[in-house]
Amino acid sequence: MFGDIGLALLKMMGHSGSVPGAIRAEDVAEALSQLKAELELAAQAQAEQSNADENDAELEPVISLNTRAQPLIELLSSALKKQCDVMWDS
Repeated sequence: MFGDIGLALLKMMGHSGSVPGAIRAEDVAEALSQLKAELELAAQAQAEQSNADENDAELEPVISLNTRAQPLIELLSSALKKQCDVMWDS
């Protein structure tokens, strides 16, 4: 995952964005819920921006933040099921 995108996703989960870092097992559900809510807001904003830029044919395809976040969502979902902590490092 790209550093700046990774930090943005950490902040969307309600984390400070510090690296290395961790989320305790009992906090994973809240982090996942908050991440999903923030991704929904980001998707709406991206859709509005996409509509505004519709006439610009030279734009490169954009990989959505939601697509980039899927591995993290899967990791958090798995940690939630197994009641495990989540840790990361640079």
